[in-house]
Amino acid sequence: MTKPEHEKTMSMRIPFEQLRAALACCLRGRGFAEERAARCAFLIAENDLVGVSSHGVNRLARFVESVDRGWVDPQASPKRISVHGSIERWDGRLGAGPLNAETCMKRAIHIARRAGMGCVALRNTNHWMRAGAYAWHAAEQGFPALCATNTEPNLPPWGSQDAKLGNNPLAMAVPRENAQHVLFDGAMSQFSYGTLERAARHRERLSIPGGYDTAGNLTDNPAEILRSRRALPIGYWKGSGLSFLLDLLITLLSAGQSTRELGQQEAEYAVSQIFIAFDRSMIDAEVLSGIEESIADLHSASALGDKPVTYPGERLYRRRQHNLEHGVPVEEGIWEEIAKGPNAYREA
Repeated sequence: MTKPEHEKTMSMRIPFEQLRAALACCLRGRGFAEERAARCAFLIAENDLVGVSSHGVNRLARFVESVDRGWVDPQASPKRISVHGSIERWDGRLGAGPLNAETCMKRAIHIARRAGMGCVALRNTNHWMRAGAYAWHAAEQGFPALCATNTEPNLPPWGSQDAKLGNNPLAMAVPRENAQHVLFDGAMSQFSYGTLERAARHRERLSIPGGYDTAGNLTDNPAEILRSRRALPIGYWKGSGLSFLLDLLITLLSAGQSTRELGQQEAEYAVSQIFIAFDRSMIDAEVLSGIEESIADLHSASALGDKPVTYPGERLYRRRQHNLEHGVPVEEGIWEEIAKGPNAYREA
């Protein structure tokens, strides 16, 4: 018997390797070669491992739809098209966003080892799921890093109700010796659309107003924001300006499509991204100890509520460890679909 929809939103815990293997099976059914399916599955499952389900398995249905519609080529790999000193320009060839992003961050690290800093600008790629994953992977190798992407227009510029900006996620990471890296990962909207969709599906309210309803009133109701397509920029006019400048910088370096051009398509694909890594060998021990002192100073701040003050990425690391031990939370209905393997998200 089919379960009621509200019961299907209940979470169950799946061992990480079981989740990764099930995702890989789904992807092989969509034309991914075995090795590429395994790696892409890892990158998707890792997002759920750290507690960012809105950019993990919750996006799988949209991801495989993009493959089915031809917006994502499961066999395509990115290709370097030009070199300008420590900056390289690559074409993603409409390949899978997570795999393209991982390749380009690795390349930025390779350049940084030689030149001190490496930048790879990527065009014609696809949604990379979670920005922070790639900055985190750089930090795991000891490289401070940042990366950013543009998106379709889904954010109104400050003072307007027309969606002209993308929420253009930005991630930055500073590595630490104990692997508890400092990581900022945020879209230019107060809440990402993935977070809004998940909250709406669970009929939850947002912790603070995250956008406007169709009548132009600020609201904490995610369903109303999704209907209006008027998410609130972080920092109001400052977030609006930052979103626009990120889009200009990304398209300038990649010679790829801008948010404006992405808005002229039937869907979001062939986006543009940048990946920058810095060689940490130039940073001496005194500077590194200063970073630890800064973190200790931040922790010493008195908390206004029950939760302690944390640096960006600290709780993410703890969730990773907890979920590795206890299993990854996955909504029951989504797991039922993933468990169908190659037949997942296919119409009966």
